[in-house]
Amino acid sequence: MNIPPAVTAARALIADLVTRGVRDVVLAPGSRSAPLAYAVAEAADSGRLTLHVRIDERAAGFLALGLSKGAEGAPVAVVTTSGTAVANLHPAVLEASHTGLPLILLTADRPHELRGTGASQTTDQVGIFGSAVRFAVDIPAAAELAAAPDLRDLRSVTGRAVSAALGFRSGYPGPVHLNLAFRDPLAPSAPLPGLPADTAQEGHPKPDPPLVVPAVLQHVASPALPGDPARTVVVAGDGAGTDARQLAEVQGWPLFAEPSSGATGGPNAIAAYRVLLGSEELAASIEQVVVLGRPTLSRPVQRLLGRPDVTVTVVAPGAGPWPDAARNAAVVLPGVAPAWFETFTPPPSAFLERWRAAGAQASRVLDDATCDDAVLGGPTAHSVARAVAAVLGPDDLLVVGSSNPVRDLELVLGLDGPGPAVLANRGLAGIDGTVSTAVGVALAAARRGLRTRALLGDLTFLHDVGGLLRGPDEPPVDLEIVVVNDDGGSIFATLEHGALAATGSAANATFERVFGTPHGSNLAQLCAGYGVDHQLVKDVPTLRHALQAPSHGVQVIEVQVPRADRLTESRALSSAIVAAATPR
Repeated sequence: MNIPPAVTAARALIADLVTRGVRDVVLAPGSRSAPLAYAVAEAADSGRLTLHVRIDERAAGFLALGLSKGAEGAPVAVVTTSGTAVANLHPAVLEASHTGLPLILLTADRPHELRGTGASQTTDQVGIFGSAVRFAVDIPAAAELAAAPDLRDLRSVTGRAVSAALGFRSGYPGPVHLNLAFRDPLAPSAPLPGLPADTAQEGHPKPDPPLVVPAVLQHVASPALPGDPARTVVVAGDGAGTDARQLAEVQGWPLFAEPSSGATGGPNAIAAYRVLLGSEELAASIEQVVVLGRPTLSRPVQRLLGRPDVTVTVVAPGAGPWPDAARNAAVVLPGVAPAWFETFTPPPSAFLERWRAAGAQASRVLDDATCDDAVLGGPTAHSVARAVAAVLGPDDLLVVGSSNPVRDLELVLGLDGPGPAVLANRGLAGIDGTVSTAVGVALAAARRGLRTRALLGDLTFLHDVGGLLRGPDEPPVDLEIVVVNDDGGSIFATLEHGALAATGSAANATFERVFGTPHGSNLAQLCAGYGVDHQLVKDVPTLRHALQAPSHGVQVIEVQVPRADRLTESRALSSAIVAAATPR
């Protein structure tokens, strides 16, 4: 059988990625990427990896991101053809870059002699992702015979790429880009025989040398916090991890944890902390803040971090930029020093008890506002978020969309128990690609025995509705998507734009056109077109029942809520929380 150099090189590349731990490849079909397509299909048929095919490159990129997120940061490869196909990966690449997820981008290109000649589907793909990737290389077309030295060079580049993607030397994982030139012919003369047996030895594959050993984090001594250390709070942003909660509990500090921090719950977690920061008395009592992860949800938290009378310590491992949007950090640490966890847990301070009491009062207000009796006239966004969190347990993952859903969830998470682990695309906090991300999370999490749901707004769902499209030969996935449909972008009503809209009919008309963006879409018909089950629920008990019932495949549960009163409701709820937490 005649195997062209392009196919030989592609087979060597995919085989090496398998030995380096890649278990999922997402492919968007194309002609120039045919050598990679044949190689990936061969590896999938041999049981070496799982292949996922999507026709939309943007959806493919976010599916890969979700697969990596659901597999706790495993490397995932994405294959595209040349031209605009490559550019469509950019949104997912940016999100992966800011979140630190190891996507391996395999983009096919024309050979160098065809670049700049007006050849079809050919543009400058070299460096197209700029600083968003940790490693980028333009690999020329394979030599005529694809000799062994050439393949060894290719494997060497692959090793560097995977090491960079996983952040082995930098502690700064993220996407990498291999731009691969392929020269005709692009297809073998007969079906490929199967992945070579020497890609694995006794089930323990070993890559070509060198074996890159991850760098060891060197902690520094615990800094001495100025002032009264007891007046310290821990802010846990996206991806903070369990260290944030452990630190708060060992040191006796209040914990302000975002839903996707991985640090929610526990005795020191403060409910509705971002609203409580509206209490001047409570906010003024804070002297120190220790930040882990990347906080992105709350303006009150950013104001706290920017106060000149507050000392901010940021814990930021790796070589990436540390989170300090307020430009007020006094100390930046590479990790939490072990000594911070060795202190005997002190008795609760008056400062901690004051914040705990305020959090308890906030929980009571939220319970009253979101219980079934409070929403007999119809569900609200907060009551939907509470119902979703309440029925999910430790064996569940919840992918939550940007804008209002993640903020609604933040207020009610914990009212009915610890709830699920929460994942979100908070790298750039966009609404794009969230359906595809959730599908990827569900596919990967199912291998760990976890069930996945998603909580999305209607615009987030519509923006990536194409993520519902899967071919009949694709790996099955179980995913329930709860869509809170208020016919537009209600988050803008809670910002200054909503206040301006309330000043008159003309201002409101402008708001509706350029911010509210009502769409009037029939979600049931959209789902039917994609062959996805749809259910419209009218009340919260029915929503809980739907989420507790057995489900298979992808299902969309739509809950319609009003948008017109969102600003008034948000202000009233915040005022009630602050009033309840303020001593009389």
